Amino acid sequence: MVDTPSPHIESRGQLIEALARGNKPVEDWRIGTEHEKFTFFSDTRMPVPYEGENGIGALLDRVQAETAWTPYYDKGKVIGLNNPLGGGAISLEPGGQFELSGAPLETLHETCVETNDHLKLLRKFTEPMGIEFLGLGVTPTWRLEDIPIMPKSRYAIMKPYMEKVGTLGTSMMFRSCTVQVNLDFSSETDMVKKLRVGLALQPLATALFANSPFLEGKPSGYLSYRSNIWLNTDAERTGMLAFAFEDGMGFERYVDYALDVPMYFIVRDGQYIDCAGESFKAFLEGKLPQRPGELPTLKDWEDHLSTLFPEVRLKQFLEMRGADGAPWRGVCALPAFWVGLLYDDAALEAAWSLVRDWTNEERQSLRDGVARHALSTPFRDGTLMDVAREVVAISRSGLKARGRRNWEGADETVFLSPLEYTLQCGKTPAERLLDLYHGPWNGDASRVFADHPMARDAA
Repeated sequence: MVDTPSPHIESRGQLIEALARGNKPVEDWRIGTEHEKFTFFSDTRMPVPYEGENGIGALLDRVQAETAWTPYYDKGKVIGLNNPLGGGAISLEPGGQFELSGAPLETLHETCVETNDHLKLLRKFTEPMGIEFLGLGVTPTWRLEDIPIMPKSRYAIMKPYMEKVGTLGTSMMFRSCTVQVNLDFSSETDMVKKLRVGLALQPLATALFANSPFLEGKPSGYLSYRSNIWLNTDAERTGMLAFAFEDGMGFERYVDYALDVPMYFIVRDGQYIDCAGESFKAFLEGKLPQRPGELPTLKDWEDHLSTLFPEVRLKQFLEMRGADGAPWRGVCALPAFWVGLLYDDAALEAAWSLVRDWTNEERQSLRDGVARHALSTPFRDGTLMDVAREVVAISRSGLKARGRRNWEGADETVFLSPLEYTLQCGKTPAERLLDLYHGPWNGDASRVFADHPMARDAA
């Protein structure tokens, strides 16, 4: 890892401007989809370690040799690959979760092709190595002590800090997976409206994509145990950002929030320096104990922003963070849901009109309820299922209005089919897994490894 030269921060305005640089004209808006999946050995159904001829490090080496993507290292070990041509990267999460951070693409058709090509490429190497992937929100059978730690220095800093500030922070790190989408905005006003709609409807996304009902081989009592994990992870850097709905919300207000969140680390000369719990405000004054007299760089600020984990995260784009990990079709459905809502003016206004009178208490109640109840969560005179039908219809209208068609003439609404099936059958993916557990699987949650491996979905 080599530090990129970055200017020192000389004013608070630079922090605000770093976010405002995300403003883009509509024609430059893109879709960046990230998805994580668990790696496991097909014969033992146990997690894949980093080391060994069939380990994750060896898999990264083989993918790099095939693609010529640029490797990046941590203390001499390859921990990820960057596509030097058009964006996109492969990285590792703490417990060996394999992540594709997709390139910024114009259409959902391109997104789904990217995901499919990624899985096909991996399968070329994983099949001879006896490795498969699983797209769920939480590992269904493994204990925390079963899961190997990847050789990334930041995780050695995060793990002990997580153990101090929340009851399930290490579960978040080592046994959870997500699909998320990164979307653009045109102005501060546009950012605020999208942020508010995203926050209000994030519990709905959690419910629609609920896909983690098991923990250590048994039903956990939750439909999205991943969502429950986040409810019990470092309250200072997670949550629903109630302040975003207050008058005066903008880039500056988010900076105020970010400055109040304790730091994790800084990087100097390729080495991570443990600053867990320290104040970025003090750093701005040259009072960081680990580097007395030194002022932060813009790269330090960008790194700090990446350690905030609210339900919607603001960088120079907006990250929608509420969904469980999913199989291939779910990976395509998550960005479709949000693009339909946020990338068409009429759809965005319809979504905002739906949620604008929701109170902080109602939004938080939904956030608290969906982990257990998903679409059955009570809301006003009905349940979240009633809201889901209306919101998915709005998303469909937004995608249809975009009019982006593939070579067969199909528009992007085809990617909503998994959500429409959930609404039709009245059961989330998690509930359908529980039906299998209590039925054909005869109480054996490990059957999910054989019945739902992710890479086999690729064409």
